[in-house]
Amino acid sequence: MAVKVQHMGELPTFDNRDEVLTFYVLQEYSRSNSLLIDLQTQEHHLPPALQPVKDAVHQIDENAAMIFLHHPKARDRQLSPRLSRLVSAVLQNPELTIQLVPVSILWGRAPEKEDSLFKLLMSDNWQDPSILKQLFNIGVMGRDTFVQFHTPRDLRELVNEHLIGGEDSAAASIVKDSSHALVPVADSNIALVSSLQLQLNTYLDKQRASMIGPDLSDRRNLVEKLIHSPAIAHAIQAEAEREGITVTEARAVAKGYANEMVNDYSYPVIRACERFLTWLWTQLYDGVDVHHFERVRELATDHEIIYVPSHRSHVDYLLLSYAIYKQGLSIPYIAAGDNLNVPVLGPFLRGAVAFFIRRSFRGNHLYSAVLREYMHTLITRSTPIEYFIEGGRSRSGRLLPPKMGLLSMTVHSQLRQMNKPVVFIPTYIGYERIMEGGTYIGELKGKPKESESLMGLLKVSRKIERIFGHVHLSFGTPLHIEDFMKKYDVKAGSLPAGRTDSPFDANMMTMIDNIGIKIMQNINKAAVINPVSLLSLVLLSSPKSALDEEVCRDQISLYQDIARQIPYADDTTVTDMTPQAIIEYGIKLKLIERTPHILGDIIQVAGKQAPLLSYFRNNILHVFILLSFIAALVARNGRIKRSRLDNIVTQLYPFLQSELFLHYPAHGLMAVLNQKIDNLIAHGLIVDLGDDVLGAPEANTSSYQKLEVLAAPVEQSLERYFLTLALLAQQGSGNLTAEEAVDLCHLLGQRLSVLYADDIPDFFDRALFISFINALIRLDYLTPDSETGVLHFDQRIDDIAHHAKYVLNPDMMQILQQVASLDEDDIAHAITEISNKKQRKFGRKR
Repeated sequence: MAVKVQHMGELPTFDNRDEVLTFYVLQEYSRSNSLLIDLQTQEHHLPPALQPVKDAVHQIDENAAMIFLHHPKARDRQLSPRLSRLVSAVLQNPELTIQLVPVSILWGRAPEKEDSLFKLLMSDNWQDPSILKQLFNIGVMGRDTFVQFHTPRDLRELVNEHLIGGEDSAAASIVKDSSHALVPVADSNIALVSSLQLQLNTYLDKQRASMIGPDLSDRRNLVEKLIHSPAIAHAIQAEAEREGITVTEARAVAKGYANEMVNDYSYPVIRACERFLTWLWTQLYDGVDVHHFERVRELATDHEIIYVPSHRSHVDYLLLSYAIYKQGLSIPYIAAGDNLNVPVLGPFLRGAVAFFIRRSFRGNHLYSAVLREYMHTLITRSTPIEYFIEGGRSRSGRLLPPKMGLLSMTVHSQLRQMNKPVVFIPTYIGYERIMEGGTYIGELKGKPKESESLMGLLKVSRKIERIFGHVHLSFGTPLHIEDFMKKYDVKAGSLPAGRTDSPFDANMMTMIDNIGIKIMQNINKAAVINPVSLLSLVLLSSPKSALDEEVCRDQISLYQDIARQIPYADDTTVTDMTPQAIIEYGIKLKLIERTPHILGDIIQVAGKQAPLLSYFRNNILHVFILLSFIAALVARNGRIKRSRLDNIVTQLYPFLQSELFLHYPAHGLMAVLNQKIDNLIAHGLIVDLGDDVLGAPEANTSSYQKLEVLAAPVEQSLERYFLTLALLAQQGSGNLTAEEAVDLCHLLGQRLSVLYADDIPDFFDRALFISFINALIRLDYLTPDSETGVLHFDQRIDDIAHHAKYVLNPDMMQILQQVASLDEDDIAHAITEISNKKQRKFGRKR
């Protein structure tokens, strides 16, 4: 067959009542388009496109259910004859219902290049298709054809919007007769039909632009335009004065920077990637599941889309772009580290719309200016962009603190010039196995980081014979920059259009920080609780990472029930697999194993898989952390006053919120706690003893065992907190800088993990100690000296540490105190060794 059609997006919901007439709206008339839509309506069991539409009561007699906005037989200022007749019928018959279904057809998805005749022939563009073009499309691009049916619109509603809204002069030509039907006066409905046709045509233009992206400029021309823009001209002049060189020399440097970063879109490369990745995903995964994408499609036509996904794996770049492309939107331009700009791989990725950024360019004003202007060019051309706000891949499974560089450049561009309002799309990426799992564990334990290089990707590619389960892409609640601008009273056009170096004021800086945090929170809100993450959470919370199979099923079922009854967020998705199916699935992936036993089979983590499973547990830890905290307080104390529980959780919540990007606001925390406590009482895991006292179930009952398992996940976070607090209290105020405190805590955490915590890598993650120290500083528990940087604190540090006895068992508290008790010689030796290690690492990088 010459034509192979791919349907994009989800089929809309049609009104299938017999009295409703359906017509499909296309921009261009051609026999090939007509036949194509007719075949698609048959395939998807939709109202037929090429069959006559007759309604004798309303005097409708059309030989096909298709409206062409650009029709060769059009008269009356190029109006569609069929649309004109249908508008007249609706105006004269108040009971008549006609639904219009806009349809997009793409013969190929290559954006038009300004200087390429071949691209002009191959790609869909904005010109009327000639017979020669249609023959060329069928012959060359027929197997690369895409169709999308858009949301149906009621023609009467469209007419009334134009008439009642007074948007055109047609309203003056309409009156109501005695039956209250809208009728045309003296056949003068030309303005009305013209306005409707313009609206439909604009709608389909926007849809097409969202599918194939903006027109392309030749890379060489784009570099030249970039370098000669007013903003870069100013930056070049400033660089020449700063470095004592000529403007010509400074311009050459800027051009070199531009050539480093600017991409070179290649449709053949995109098509090759699409075919290869379709094969690759079928080899690697049981499925790629996409959640909540329709919200992105709704925004794509009128907004500048910025995808901000979590960063879990090398595969993220490819997977997200592939999914977006297959869902029918244009592929985003991806910010990639310049370590990927190597021979063979670099040009290929550049053709697949990657643009390269140096890992570090602090203090390089000209490079920063060129990058800002390139970002501004992409944004003002309505190019979708993708960047990983965490900066690098997470090694622990938790989200990393956001890096504000590209985010601030995005905001800077919007405040200079707003063509379309920016909307951020937080995106959760969840795997059930990751290729780099072993590497991540090694890096957390101190092995040198493996760079994202060609060799690294080749090593990964050797694993394609393995099965990695499902992968989930969940598109979170969009964040509109205009909402933040209103919140922080930041005006559009606040920054000069022709400058890249205009500074942000305090409001703008606060706004950017808030956007960054909200992005991370919305990524976590879009979490997918998949079978592997549930198994990891359950088994790693159990003694020796093993449970009786029946108990394991019950615990999985409990977590599923809780996650559904009190959802973490509306965007959070919970697997619908049964607990038994989840266990069998984990065995299939070789992550867990079943040990037969006469008293009941035992489910346990497979050999050496515990550190890796902690990664997947951490993907969803935020969903259950408050429940775990409540369970820990009740389980460790046997009974506890509700007021004391509230006080402890309230004081420690900001640290958990900072570490896990929890979205519950502090002022509403009590309502959240009450809801979760009531849910645990309903499940029998907590007993309401009256008089404001909560108690644990009787020991050795299944309810008590479930409570113990639920209590475990929060413990490692709290152990890290109290380890840090013990170290600070033992060393005293004014003796350690923030960096020294983090380094020492990191060393102590490694030692604690090896000796007492089954080598689980959470204690190896330096970022977690940084997060806690920063939270203590932000909340004014710690105050860095402005000159020396040493940390000062008061009795409140001990007050927080006092809560440890309500959560941790006495043995663990003693261990933490022993580990944190370093004398001056230990401190001096450790700081010296850490400093030497950092210098060696820095030397290798240089």
